[in-house]
Formats: sequence, C-alpha cells, structure tokens
Amino acid sequence: MTNKNTHTPLVSIITVVYNGAPLLEKTILSIVEQTHENVEYLIIDGASNDGTQEIIKKYEDKISYWISEPDNGIYDAMNKGLKKATGDYVWFMNAGDLINEKEVLNKLMIQDQNGSDIYFGETYLINQSGDVLGTRSDLTTRKLPDELNWKSMSRGMVVSHQSIIVKREIAPLYNLKYNCSADIDWVIKCLKAATSIKNTQMVLSKYLIDGYSIQQQKLCWWERFKLYVVHYGLLNTIYNHIIIIGRHLKFSLKSS
Repeated sequence: MTNKNTHTPLVSIITVVYNGAPLLEKTILSIVEQTHENVEYLIIDGASNDGTQEIIKKYEDKISYWISEPDNGIYDAMNKGLKKATGDYVWFMNAGDLINEKEVLNKLMIQDQNGSDIYFGETYLINQSGDVLGTRSDLTTRKLPDELNWKSMSRGMVVSHQSIIVKREIAPLYNLKYNCSADIDWVIKCLKAATSIKNTQMVLSKYLIDGYSIQQQKLCWWERFKLYVVHYGLLNTIYNHIIIIGRHLKFSLKSS
C-alpha cells in the first residue's frame, strides 16, 4: 500500500488485533480505502485463532507489514508496531475502530502544509452494528478542547487515542508497567514533546464502545490516579480528581 511520495508525509497506520475477526475487516477497509496514497499500513496480530489471519491475508497486497505472534498484551503489540513503522507520522486504529471517512488524510494534508507535530480531532462513538451514537464530546464527560497541550490531560483523557496523529520522531514506546493506562501516559508524553499541535476541526475516527467490568474500572481508576501523580503531582491530582468525580456525578444526574 505504501507509495513513498516525497511531497507529502508518509503516515504509518497501525492496527493491533487479537481474535478480532468479526471487527477487523471494516477497520482494514476504512484504512485501505483512504484516498491519500502515502500510507504505510501495519497489522500486529497476537496469534489469533478465530480466522483473523485469513482476513489479513485477504488484503495482504494492501498491507505494508503484518505479523502474527504471541505478545504480552495490547501495549506490547502497539510497541511492535511503533518499532516497525517508518512513516513521518503514526496513527493507531485498532480492530473495531474506523477512520471516519475516505478523505480524512487528504483533507488533513491540504489543510496543513507546515507539518505539525501532532494533529487531533473529534471522535464518533459507534456500537457493534457500526451505528453512530454521537460524538465523544456529546456523549461523555470528556469534552474535546479547542487547543490541546499536556496540561489539558490533567482532568481526563480529553482526546480519543484514535483521533490523535503523532510525528513518529516524538512518539515514545508505551510503558508496559501500566496495564490499562499506558495510552494516557503515551499521549501525555507526546504532548510534552510537541512544539506544534493542530486541531483539525474534523471528526477523525469512529470508536467502538466496549464494556469494562466494574472491577476493571476500579483497577484502571487507581492505576490512572498513580499515573497522574507522576505527571502532575499529588496535590494537583487529588484536586483534579475531585473535579472529575463531580463532573461525572453532574453528567449522570443530567443523563438520568
């Protein structure tokens, strides 16, 4: 799929999947149908046994690189993708998630000729049938800001991981000590390293809603709290989490 045109940036799109056969094909199509030709597409499969590899092979001529082998979880797989990527930018679009429309990358490259370090945008939330439920800003407590920097993240993940495109040279590997928050840590580190961050004013992706158990949510909350202490300090984290809890309560009352 790669067409290394020297006039436009090469975007490495990485899909991580494990036993995601029912979801993967739509994700692949949303990527290979992009009208922007300068795309490097990588798929990292964690040794699936549900037919995932057969779907990958169906589109093998449109995939720049793929591998199927055991890994140590989603963030380990994402690190494998980062290590293999050669593009100017990296963009994660995992199984079940979709690029919003075929023209997204073309519009983005026309819109910004200066080559920002990070591009970000809005996200549609979708269900298993692919129906758009609304934007992430409308349906959750996490509103996309007009401007984004690392301090914007101190009160929650205000931008979806699927709607942030990062210059590869500033993108670190994911910290594998985090089980469910390494993506937040990664975004904060990218934002800290960036000198130019552009709001695309576009819906970049569609994110498939899937449920966490209450127990998983509690574990992730505690892990995120400790992560925020690392980046923002204890007192700021306590204060911001009081605001986050209040925001959730207000949103719950409004939605009920």
